[in-house]
Amino acid sequence: MITVYENGGFYSAGSFLSAEEGVARGFSQASGREKTMAYGIMQAHNTSGNPERLKIRFDAMASHDITYVGIIQTARASGLTEFPLPYVLTNCHNSLCAVGGTINEDDHVFGLSAAKKYGGEFVPAHQAVIHSYMRERYAGCGKMIIGSDSHTRYGAYGTMAIGEGGPELVKQLLNRTYDVDLPPVVGIYLTGAPRPGVGPQDVALAIIEKTFNAGTVKNAVMEFFGPGIANLAMDYRSGIDVMTTETSCLSSIWQTDETVRKSLAIHGRENEYKAISPQEGAYYDRILHVELDKVECMIALPFHPSCAVSIHTFNENLADLLHQVEERTRQQLELKSEPESLLKKIRSGKFYADQGVIAGCSGGTYQNLTKAAEILSGAPLGADAFWLSAYPASMPVMMELSRKGSLASLMASGVSIRSAFCGPCFGAGDVPANGAFSIRHSTRNFPNREGSKPGDGQLSYVALMDARSIAASALNGGAITAASDLPEITADPSWVDYQYDDSAYKARVYFGVGKPQPQEELVFGPNIADWPEQIPMPENLLLEVASAIYDPLTTTDELIPSGETSSYRSNPLRLSEFALSRKDPGYVGRAKAVQAVERKRRTAPASVAAEMGEYDPRTTGLGSVVMSIRPGDGSAREQAASCQRVLGGCANICLDYATKRYRSNVINWGMVPFTVENIEELNIQTGDKLYIPGIRKALEGSDESVTATLIQPAGTREIRLDMKNLPREERDVILAGCLINYYAGK
Repeated sequence: MITVYENGGFYSAGSFLSAEEGVARGFSQASGREKTMAYGIMQAHNTSGNPERLKIRFDAMASHDITYVGIIQTARASGLTEFPLPYVLTNCHNSLCAVGGTINEDDHVFGLSAAKKYGGEFVPAHQAVIHSYMRERYAGCGKMIIGSDSHTRYGAYGTMAIGEGGPELVKQLLNRTYDVDLPPVVGIYLTGAPRPGVGPQDVALAIIEKTFNAGTVKNAVMEFFGPGIANLAMDYRSGIDVMTTETSCLSSIWQTDETVRKSLAIHGRENEYKAISPQEGAYYDRILHVELDKVECMIALPFHPSCAVSIHTFNENLADLLHQVEERTRQQLELKSEPESLLKKIRSGKFYADQGVIAGCSGGTYQNLTKAAEILSGAPLGADAFWLSAYPASMPVMMELSRKGSLASLMASGVSIRSAFCGPCFGAGDVPANGAFSIRHSTRNFPNREGSKPGDGQLSYVALMDARSIAASALNGGAITAASDLPEITADPSWVDYQYDDSAYKARVYFGVGKPQPQEELVFGPNIADWPEQIPMPENLLLEVASAIYDPLTTTDELIPSGETSSYRSNPLRLSEFALSRKDPGYVGRAKAVQAVERKRRTAPASVAAEMGEYDPRTTGLGSVVMSIRPGDGSAREQAASCQRVLGGCANICLDYATKRYRSNVINWGMVPFTVENIEELNIQTGDKLYIPGIRKALEGSDESVTATLIQPAGTREIRLDMKNLPREERDVILAGCLINYYAGK
């Protein structure tokens, strides 16, 4: 199904050669690296003059209503006068305005006022999810787009798109650059055509299962090419592409063809098309050969997209696999009481889900929903526990589904049709009942993404599946069913006829790109607050461990929960109260206690002499630190780091950072991204302390490690903290205390 060639390989005549075969034919790895699609696009946007040290300027940006307020507030504090590039503000996350009183709609009003003042594009609530809108209106061959959402992926349209935390978008607004070393490129060679019933989510989950835990494509660009692409319609390609985020790659890019040209033409942008493909002899650091005709219908079990198996394997091994889910539940959620066994959902040898959802940038596409309607064919879901909802990803998609009759067919089956909304992807929509099991064509199934609160005894589960198999399961009352097992199932066509009608956008979207109105006033709601002051790095640091997490992986959802907390993303102080609330409820209190002593130290050093012990309070600052093994998988949300900083955090310590974007967020918020090779052997625990002498001097220089004293109840010892790959500007941001301070100083 998927074969990984760890030693890399070369592109030749539409196929690939192993590294050994390529060298034997005279190909060179050094020159071959410059022949990939990714290399050409990145260098076309690189302003550094150094092909290995990229300083990228993007063609456009996008944010949604959880992120754009903080970005604009940060840029405004740093001297923003107008948006220097197209900036799209969508409203698809807090669009229900269901939690927190007026504050969600207050953010929307702020966004519209900012689009008017600075010259942006404002997409009102319920018009489109962020990535559908950008695919429809901005993705084009050879472009680069950055978004403050981790699933910013438009590779199928020949666009290299990158999801990052807000500070990286702030840099673009201030005419700065996105700085990154030239990333490795991994070739994804597609052959064959998908079997009937197998959808894009199935292909994506198979790739994620193969790559995530092995780190095969971590911080790399995934470059798709090969004869199998011609067998995939545009929506199908995008459905695979948007899920590349879950492999922990940096970005993606696909070979373009006539299908891309026709799709851009339908959207009125045929001039954005150009043929893009690898050059003869292009070299890839690794190759994945994906045989599309061998991919099966998949299910990703809680609590990660990489926990994927074929639906057939799941149904044949129910007891064992459900036992594994229950073990993960106990370990990851640290439950106070034993949850009800999932084995109770097995009836007559079949496992029954309670809910289905088809939504968002991955699920709510025209092709997916058309296929779901075709499978259901108006058959009733029935009046039992199982229910199904569908969210078309944009108004043009909904209008076309309506025009073709698919929407009416879905509704006739009892499917609940909703407006464009990302909520089911992050725990703010269609929350299941306690103990319920939801099957979703959405992007993630991390803990709490379905809205459960284990600390309050509320727990439910999400598994990821393709829309086709969700519809097939709905036909069987919720019994998990592979769509490929349906007797009348037909293969997805390589071209889906589609009429794009953007009249809804023309009627409601504010198109202000390039037309700033400086006289317009920003409209602030009572919840919109500026970032609190952050101090520069002191000469020395005394850190107290406010949380020690030994899970193999810590997601951004655990660092700052999604769901209802999203309403407070425009208020740093209020949001920080939720930091690690579902993973370590005592963290906020411990961090605040350290912060209170630090505030006293800054005004009256002698008053904290007792708390400081042998360390000089005049030159040594206090702060908290979070220790974890591998933090930052998942969302691009900067608040996973900024909340720690608001509470007085000065560093993270880990074995490795799960994603570049989280590490960048740590740096941009003025915290040191330490790593330790033997971190588990150190047995660092909450309440331990670390004294780091000369940290400011080390950052002012080029030191890649510092010696620290680890202070534990059993005694003290010296350890090495690494801070490798910190270029000068990132060091200066940390020294200044955060990105806002850094720009203010300039």
